[in-house]
Amino acid sequence: MRRAVCGLAGIFLLICLHADSMAQQATRFEVFEATISQLQDALSSGKVTSKSLVEGYLARIKAYDSAGPRLNAIIAVNPNAVKDAEMLDRERAQKGPRGPLHGIPVIVKDNYNTTDMPTTASSIALAGFIPREDAYQVRKLREAGAVIIAKSNMHELASGITTISSLGGQTKNPYDLLRNPGGSSGGTGAAIAASFAAVGMGSDTCGSIRIPSSHNNLVGLRPTKGLSSIHGIIPLSVSQDVGGPLARNVMDLAITLDVTIGEDPADPATKLASNQQRPNFVKMLRTDALKDAKLGVLKPLFGDAPEDQEVARIVQAAVNAMKAQGAVPVDITFSELTGMLANTSVIDLEFREDFENYLREFPGAPVRSLQDLLDQGLLHNVIEGTMRRKLASKGRESEDYQTAMAKRTALQQTVLKVMRDEKLDAFVYPTIRRRAAIIGEAQDGSTCQLSASTGFPAISVPAGFTTSGLPVGVELLGAPMQDGKLVAFAYAFEQSTPHRQAPPLTPALGSGGAAPRLTWDAVAVGAEVVPPVVSSLRIPIH
Repeated sequence: MRRAVCGLAGIFLLICLHADSMAQQATRFEVFEATISQLQDALSSGKVTSKSLVEGYLARIKAYDSAGPRLNAIIAVNPNAVKDAEMLDRERAQKGPRGPLHGIPVIVKDNYNTTDMPTTASSIALAGFIPREDAYQVRKLREAGAVIIAKSNMHELASGITTISSLGGQTKNPYDLLRNPGGSSGGTGAAIAASFAAVGMGSDTCGSIRIPSSHNNLVGLRPTKGLSSIHGIIPLSVSQDVGGPLARNVMDLAITLDVTIGEDPADPATKLASNQQRPNFVKMLRTDALKDAKLGVLKPLFGDAPEDQEVARIVQAAVNAMKAQGAVPVDITFSELTGMLANTSVIDLEFREDFENYLREFPGAPVRSLQDLLDQGLLHNVIEGTMRRKLASKGRESEDYQTAMAKRTALQQTVLKVMRDEKLDAFVYPTIRRRAAIIGEAQDGSTCQLSASTGFPAISVPAGFTTSGLPVGVELLGAPMQDGKLVAFAYAFEQSTPHRQAPPLTPALGSGGAAPRLTWDAVAVGAEVVPPVVSSLRIPIH
């Protein structure tokens, strides 16, 4: 008997994958939605090699990034990936695995330096630029035995949250091709949601890990500033930049964090105070971590506009689920928060200096300054106005900068005081108050600034879906160096309320690495009207 498994892709498409295609998967190992632990078990048992894992993920990239839904999440595939995997297979046979990431394919955002692929921040201005050394976190991944399989598209120069660039074009959201995947790490988000690798690396200056996590049904941590090094990541704002993983589940996130955090002499922020200690994330994971945790439901960040209400309901339901796991939520009005957050971003004030300092390390870089980039028109028109504003900034010597830094200090102190006074373990609020915007439209509703301006850690974890099938994230923010506690909270929530669902547009491949037979039926949801572009997306049954 022939059955069909159907899923809603975004608001317009009903995707049906027939069971006879699914049955073909039974005879071979499938990388689709596989966890790091499952991949490692398969490697250790000899069911699969790292080389075949790389080939499996590359087949998915071929089927779904440059064909099929054409997500456009990948900007470069590593030409050495298969060779690197073969070397790691030989090493495993001779010495055993280095650790949990041995032989595991990983994607990194295109602003991480890599010596075997160009590093361009997805800007045509840096096309072909290959740095002489890996970024610190890339080096740590390679030392752990990970295979860097590809680099992901990003919002050009990390300067937005919809992921469009002059070198890579527009990345699509795998849950709805008409919508953006978040940004600036949107290529990583879309790629990991679509199982193009086991885990991916992003950077976050104000939401660039957390927003793509929310829009792509992933988990992502913006770590405490200094928990891990940003050396070798093309900067947007050194004071606010952090880097870290996006993953399909909390355990994979924890495994990757344990590998990539650490002190780096090249990044002074990573030298911790004597009373601070980096967590061991995997060891801190507990299914009962939410029991008796007091959570401040941060009402100002839920929003009160009609467009905010659907996400607010989903996040409130997540808070209720945490309560069912033993958490103690309390409403926090924090009426002065909005005013305190105003003018605390230093991105515009730092970018020109930080970008040019980065370029100065590489005499062979294609451009030498932000002025060069603008003079030559080497950028997408979407970010030209943003770049001109940054060029006109008075920088770190300005009164605006001193005021911003003073406001940041006051914000940090006030947030900690509220946490102490209310005896809070964390704040909770929507990662972004509104669903992913249609491509070409502005994306409103970000709540990113609280973590970015304090430097405090914040984690986004899947909270559910809108009625139109778009993922929603709930964010938890804690005190400095309480990253491990936040990840444990996310793990407990995830284990009790699993919201991870793979995008129906990128299902498991058929035998031989072919995309399965799909019927794409346009459907209207509620009062939504199907645009002509969607109704033309139809794959015939053979």
